[in-house]
Order: sequence, then structure tokens, then C-alpha cells
Amino acid sequence: MAIVNLQNVTYKYPLTEKPALQNIDLQMKEGEFVAVIGPNGAGKSTLCYTLAGFVPHFFKGELTGSVEVARNETSKSNLHEWVLNVGLAFQNPFNQISGAKYTVFEEIAFGLENIGVPREEMKGRVKEAMKMTGISDLADRSPYSLSGGQQQRVALTSILVMQPKVLVLDEPTSQMDPIGTREVFSVVRTMAERGMTVILAEHKMEWIANFADRVIALHEGQILVDGKPGEVLTSDVLTEKGFGISRYTSVARRARELGLWKRDTLPVTLEEAVKGFKE
Repeated sequence: MAIVNLQNVTYKYPLTEKPALQNIDLQMKEGEFVAVIGPNGAGKSTLCYTLAGFVPHFFKGELTGSVEVARNETSKSNLHEWVLNVGLAFQNPFNQISGAKYTVFEEIAFGLENIGVPREEMKGRVKEAMKMTGISDLADRSPYSLSGGQQQRVALTSILVMQPKVLVLDEPTSQMDPIGTREVFSVVRTMAERGMTVILAEHKMEWIANFADRVIALHEGQILVDGKPGEVLTSDVLTEKGFGISRYTSVARRARELGLWKRDTLPVTLEEAVKGFKE
């Protein structure tokens, strides 16, 4: 059974004429890692906000169709109930730090404190979550003394410790270098492997190809392509619609036109390109 089920979803922000999402039908399985791609204005962030319950409970506007996540229907739930099942991580991890705690350990425990989790259980859950995301050595550090990649891992751990069924990330690595990006993608991949459903809006095609199970391409608020990473990220449709594509896909496509690329499929990553050109 799908843990995420959107049926004919259309949404318009207040005081706008054009829908940000149009006729979205989308289902996701438990433990699936789904990447959402698209140019600016395609509707990626709006889809994230819809899955996280911020649409329509925070942004208001006009929502039609059915949005069901973890067996809760958005029109029959409030935001307080919704966030117990769905965690949302934003682009800038600095904005997700509460500012109310002095150490990383206390920061991660903050959400559990707010819902009244017993102290001993809280300690155990925080330690386990930090171990899973590889930040146990940061426990006594100030959240503000960390690098961007470390801060984003703290933000993800703060969500993980709440044990949501679904994790939604809106371009969490947009301000990070390759090292920070790898840290975040590795943590998210681990979350999916442990049964959490992950929806990630992202631009970095090579990382998506290496880590995601499935890719959805949005264009003008509609689903343009939906499938396996290797199929979607090399689709000619993306180029026609002005999507950014991997440099390796672009080079191999040109090489194929010149008769220099012999494989039936195009590469997305450097490793795939190297293997293909060696052949």
C-alpha cells in the first residue's frame, strides 16, 4: 500500500491566477527514495510543502484533489497532527536550528521535549539517531560552530529522532560543497534503507543518479516524466523543456551524434561516462 497518495491535486497560492501544481497523481511506497527535479518555478517546493502539510494549512490558497500521507487526509487533519508523521527539511540548515539550546545533543532532543517524551527514552533515541547519522562526536559542540554539511546532518537528525514515516527535503544541499552534499545524501539514503519514505527536491543530477530509487521531473506544475534515475535523467524530453542535465549526459549525447558513443544508454555520472568511453 502506498504511504503517499496524491489524486488529481491542483493548488493555487493566494492572489495568483496560475496553479503552482496541476492535476498531480502520485503514489510512493514505504522506504522509497524519490527525487523531484525541475527548473525554478516548476513546483518542486510547492509539492514539498503539500506533502508536509504546509499547503493548505499554513499557506492557505485553493487546494483541490486528495492528499493522503501515512493514512491521513490533509483536509481532515491539522498541521499539528500532520508533522508527527512527516518531517520537512529546508535549504538552509541554519534556519532550522532552534537557538534555544547550547549543544547539538540538546538541540536534537528539543522536539522530543516538546511532545513530553520521558527523559531516559529521550536520551536513548537521541544517541541512536546521532549514531545513525554519524554525528555522535558532535554531541557537545555548539550547533553554530558547525559546517554547513554538519548543520544539515544535525537538522536531519532532529527530524529522524521524531521517527516520522515520511521525510521531505527541499534542496537541502543547495548551499553545500561536494563533501557536505555527500554527507547529506548518505544520511538520507540510510534513512530510506531503514524504511523511511524520502522525497527530495534537488538539482544535482549526479548525486540523484547515485542515491535515488526514482526520479520525478516537474514542469509548470505538472509531472513530465516519472521513472528510474537512469531513464529520466537522460531523457530527451528534459533537454527539450530546458532542464539542466549532467555534463556527462551532454557530452555523451554529442559523442553519440558523432558515432563515438556505442552504448544504448547515456551516462549521468563520471563513472558511467568513463566506462562508456572506454568501450
